[in-house]
Amino acid sequence: MIKEFREFIAKGNMLDLAIGIVIGAAFTTVINSFVKDIITPIIGLAGNSNFDDLQLEMKPGVHLMYGAFLTAVLNFVIVAFVLFLVVKAYNAMKRKQEVQTDTAAAPEIPNDEKLLTEIRDLLKAKG
Repeated sequence: MIKEFREFIAKGNMLDLAIGIVIGAAFTTVINSFVKDIITPIIGLAGNSNFDDLQLEMKPGVHLMYGAFLTAVLNFVIVAFVLFLVVKAYNAMKRKQEVQTDTAAAPEIPNDEKLLTEIRDLLKAKG
């Protein structure tokens, strides 16, 4: 079991996952700052500039903090949109690479084979 665990950790997938988590955490910090420091004040020009303070008092001492929820939803939408753009760019690049590979992999037909094919097609048309 320990041997299997070592093999699992030694695979590149664990390193990829660790790097992805660290980059994701850093990306989340950037998005949170973007929403809090740039988007929220722009939206706040029309009213309240701090979503986190928006709340509804249900009864004394009990508050429904819907502003923090709005901020979290806005963060999610921005992260999802950026990831959508990244995946879209990756897929476009992959399709372009596949097209280049397909055209490069297609072997050139020699002239004598082309002529033989044309002769065959002409004979089929006559007969």
